[in-house]
Amino acid sequence: MPHNGSPTNFLRRPEFTTDLLQIAKGVIAATGAWWLSDNVLDSQMPFLAPWTALLTVHATVYRSLSRGVQTTVASAIGVGVSFLIGSYLGVGLWTFALAMLVGLAGARLSWIRDEGVAIATTAIFVLGSGFDSQQPLLADRLLEIALGVAVGIAVNLIVLPPLRDRQAKRYIDSVNRQMGEVLIDMSKEFTSSWDTDSAEDWFERTEAMSRELDSAWQTVRFARESRRVNPRTAIHAERRNRQSSAGEAPEKESYENILLRADEGISHLRNLARTLRDASSAERDWDDEFREEWAAIVADAGRSIADPDAEVGPIFDRLEKLSASISQDRRLSTTSWPIYGSLITSLRHIVVIVDDVASARDIRESV
Repeated sequence: MPHNGSPTNFLRRPEFTTDLLQIAKGVIAATGAWWLSDNVLDSQMPFLAPWTALLTVHATVYRSLSRGVQTTVASAIGVGVSFLIGSYLGVGLWTFALAMLVGLAGARLSWIRDEGVAIATTAIFVLGSGFDSQQPLLADRLLEIALGVAVGIAVNLIVLPPLRDRQAKRYIDSVNRQMGEVLIDMSKEFTSSWDTDSAEDWFERTEAMSRELDSAWQTVRFARESRRVNPRTAIHAERRNRQSSAGEAPEKESYENILLRADEGISHLRNLARTLRDASSAERDWDDEFREEWAAIVADAGRSIADPDAEVGPIFDRLEKLSASISQDRRLSTTSWPIYGSLITSLRHIVVIVDDVASARDIRESV
């Protein structure tokens, strides 16, 4: 995730706030489950409830529910295995090993795979904490596990369940800003001259953007999951409905569509950098009219992507005019046409993306 070095800005980053909130939820859930287990249930094993509560507090409400069910089932199986082995075979070296074997094998079951290891860990707790005194209390152990899962889910539902849209927006804005900066740098270099190192740097920066876009995709998918079974989602939906009824434009785009367009833009930008890198390795006399106008269009396109509020001329129309102008210029050599055509084509695709990025900005801010 891009960020500057300022400690204040780092602390304000939404993912930092989410991490702190997740820590607080874990503390609240485990402590609350321990208190209930110790004071309400008067449990002889008050660590089972806080342990399962801690396992249940995941990053999203949906994951807490789905993993909570798995934790309940896996822990119940672990308790059952422990009581069967302890009751009929006793607790010893080999029976403990048998319980671990059964627990770890059961953890491979596909329907509880995410939390299947709880079978073995629960068996460790039950068999390793004085089984003789626990033998009559099978129902109590299952109740403690259910209590821990219930507390974990309740805490994740009540205490500001996360919506990761802000992180997704930051990633998208960062990629757009970097694309704009590369275009602006290209314009400055192309106005005078450039070397292979500059073109190679542009190419490497597009590779870095692709890696950041992969992180953006992960964050967007997580943001979508965070909206499932989330009470805050209903609040946001109601707000959008009020805006729509008031005559405001409804949401027409999604983060996924915006990311797809950004990915296309990076691909064309990479091709543009590759073309300039190849052209820089050969001696070439550029047409001054093409060079000046193309550089100006590239600079405005960069400003439009980096800042959709930037006031620039009609980029696409100017690019079409430049294309028509050089097509009528009979002074251009036959070796220049492939380079000029590639530069114009790549930039034309990027210009279309500029409009999409600019039109999607309000959507990103309202989602």
